[in-house]
Amino acid sequence: MANVSVAAEWQLLYNRYYRKPELYPLRWKNIDLSRNKVACAPFGGPIAVIRDDSKIVQLYSESALRKLRIFTSSGVLISDTVWKNPGGRLIGMSWTEDQTLICIVQDGTVYRYNIHAELIEPNVTLGKECFEQNVVECIFWGNGVVCLTEGGLLFCIPDFKVMRPCQLAETGTEDLPNCMAVIEPKYTVSGNVEVLVGVGDGILIVDEDGVQRVDGEAVQGPVQKMVVSWDGKYLAIFTHDGRILVTDINFKGVLLEYNCESALPPEQLAWCGLDSVLLYWDDTPLLMVGPRGDPVHYFYDEPLLLIPECDGVRILSNTSLEFLQRVPDSTVSIFKIGSTSPAALLYDALDHFDRRSAKADENLRLIQSSLPEAVEACIDAAGHEFDVSRQRTLLRAASYGQAFCSTFQRDRIQEMCKTLRVLNAVRDPEIGIPLSINQYKLLTPSVLIARLINAHRHLLALRISEYVGMNQEVVIMHWACSKITASLAIPDATLLEILLDKLKLCRGISYAAVAAHADKNGRRKLAAMLVEHEPRSSKQVPLLLSIGEEDTALMKATESGDTDLVYLVLFHIWQKRPPLEFFGMIQARPLPRDLFISYARCYKHEFLKDFFLSTGQLQEVAFLLWKESWELGKNPMASKGSPLHGPRIKLIDKAQHLFAETKEHTFESKAAEEHAKLLRIQHELEVSTKQAIFVDSSISDTIRTCIVLGNHRAAMKVKTEFKVSEKRWYWLKVFALATIRDWEALEKFSKEKRPPIGYRPFVEACIDADEKGEALKYIPKLADLRERAEAYARIGMAKEAADAASQAKDGELLGRLKLTFAQNAAASSLFDTLRDRLSFQGVS
Repeated sequence: MANVSVAAEWQLLYNRYYRKPELYPLRWKNIDLSRNKVACAPFGGPIAVIRDDSKIVQLYSESALRKLRIFTSSGVLISDTVWKNPGGRLIGMSWTEDQTLICIVQDGTVYRYNIHAELIEPNVTLGKECFEQNVVECIFWGNGVVCLTEGGLLFCIPDFKVMRPCQLAETGTEDLPNCMAVIEPKYTVSGNVEVLVGVGDGILIVDEDGVQRVDGEAVQGPVQKMVVSWDGKYLAIFTHDGRILVTDINFKGVLLEYNCESALPPEQLAWCGLDSVLLYWDDTPLLMVGPRGDPVHYFYDEPLLLIPECDGVRILSNTSLEFLQRVPDSTVSIFKIGSTSPAALLYDALDHFDRRSAKADENLRLIQSSLPEAVEACIDAAGHEFDVSRQRTLLRAASYGQAFCSTFQRDRIQEMCKTLRVLNAVRDPEIGIPLSINQYKLLTPSVLIARLINAHRHLLALRISEYVGMNQEVVIMHWACSKITASLAIPDATLLEILLDKLKLCRGISYAAVAAHADKNGRRKLAAMLVEHEPRSSKQVPLLLSIGEEDTALMKATESGDTDLVYLVLFHIWQKRPPLEFFGMIQARPLPRDLFISYARCYKHEFLKDFFLSTGQLQEVAFLLWKESWELGKNPMASKGSPLHGPRIKLIDKAQHLFAETKEHTFESKAAEEHAKLLRIQHELEVSTKQAIFVDSSISDTIRTCIVLGNHRAAMKVKTEFKVSEKRWYWLKVFALATIRDWEALEKFSKEKRPPIGYRPFVEACIDADEKGEALKYIPKLADLRERAEAYARIGMAKEAADAASQAKDGELLGRLKLTFAQNAAASSLFDTLRDRLSFQGVS
């Protein structure tokens, strides 16, 4: 009897059953669809209603001001607002995939509202042509729209997320189209939107690039109405002579043809899944046409609105919302009158079991081999049911059969129970989202949760996300932000406790994001308290800066040890605060101070000098001045002998005076003083010699250069001024005279007095200049016999070298010298003889 009562509600269209359960009796009052423009979102979404200003209607107790009202699918009012938008008559209204309400008025202005009837700025216009010609029709699809103007131009917004209007190719016809339909970009080869335009006796396909006329047997005479199927593969066409045709999207052949009783085009034409087409005229029954067989009529005494879904059509009337769908095969196999399928016998077995009848066992034995398929059918049928008690009975039947089926997947029932609990929760009239299981799978749980969040159903969204094992952070974050926005009267401390009580439920949640929202809403104190709980410095510090908490930001950045964050805070404070205040903030903090100094040394010398002066670090200022003097010397303008040496000397003098003020930097003070003195002398030498070769050279190089130039008086002056030692003086002068090959002066210099460095430098200077004859003047004067022997060897005098080594009685030296003269057999023999003699004498 239960099967009979269920199947009695079905209608047979050829070989397919259809059912039309009532989802909700609508809770709204005094809403007449015939007097209003209505936009219903797919997937059980909200319903937008506004009085149709193109119709003359009688106002009863309502205000003359038009109101945009948004309801749930069960007729519960979500929000409303007074329509005050300029731009002329409202032409079209539809919902996007993210449940933003799009409203297009005559002048082509696009207004956007969220589900709470709040206007989203900025508004967008379709362009100057739309403004001048006026929009007369709009065709919406999932996330876009095509608009037709009075001049026959087509304009398109392919994606409401981008909102970039574009004009499609001109059709070239004088008259306005009879009808239009849109093929979504995801179903076209080009990836661009294509518009089917019914003009004259045919159909045009229009896109951005051009216009193409359709040829095919389906197009015979004027087309009055068209609609593309949900999957973009088929097209339903209502012709001028009252025929309804279904063809594939390429117009290759007619799949369905039916002659309607009326040649007037229907008010609405919609697909019911992919198996049938619905036609609706005012004051006539709703007509459903299938591939074959007689059509089905549904009788209504009130206006209707058809809302196509992926697996059926929602039928909205003034008083109720129904869902017309093809009965799933699993449901048919169970509840069809006279069904003897395994699933029907399993369902019947449960009924016998509940009545303690032995026939339950008999049924199970009959379907033992097909029990897994029967269990699966019961589970699938339960998923497609809207009636909770029937869901429960079907799942009990599946569970009963599973007990006798060892091969069935055990968690299948559990998964379906979980899905149905979610669906039943959102189908509740207070929530009003009547999703079918197919719609739920296509929509996905994450999108459903996002829609609940946007509708401010945070508790339900949280419970569902927890139940299905999804991250709860998004829900809690949105709730916290909404709570802040709606709680202007609650004190900051109280609101903080409320927020923290919920935010702590989710680990790793971004307190900084909530704090940023609080700051955006003008609650800076609350933002500061919230950001204290943010564990990630990378998110905490920038927000602290944005709310003016520079001191705290610097402290948190320093504690994190992240130099990039510290630099971020430093640069922010540097720009916002006076220099002295900035210096005071970083002076007591080693890490920020050192990072600032490192940066300023490279790029901000003057600012760094101010910092050192403010903190009393005079020696650091002096070092900077000294460095600047060197940088000034590298200036391309500072050519040798140029007047820029004056400023350099002044900088060094300033550094010297600053060094002199500190007892610990006496050496630096003296060095700076002598550096300045040397620069002055070098500058004078360059001026006098007219050769830019002195500045920035060392004292030794300056003396050497003076001697090379023959300016011995200047060299002596430098020696005296800088107290150059005699040994250093002799070394410099010997090699300088050798460089200019002034051997006479070198010999004279060697005879002035006994050289304090000995004669070895004289010998080396002559040998380096390849003057062996000059070297012979000084080799005999070498007091060290070993040095004398090596010197003779260097100029190739083997016998003299052997004699000197023999006199030194150094056998090891003789061995080394022998290696030097390895190519000279006589010399080698001589060294061997002398070495043997020393060995015989017992000298090693």
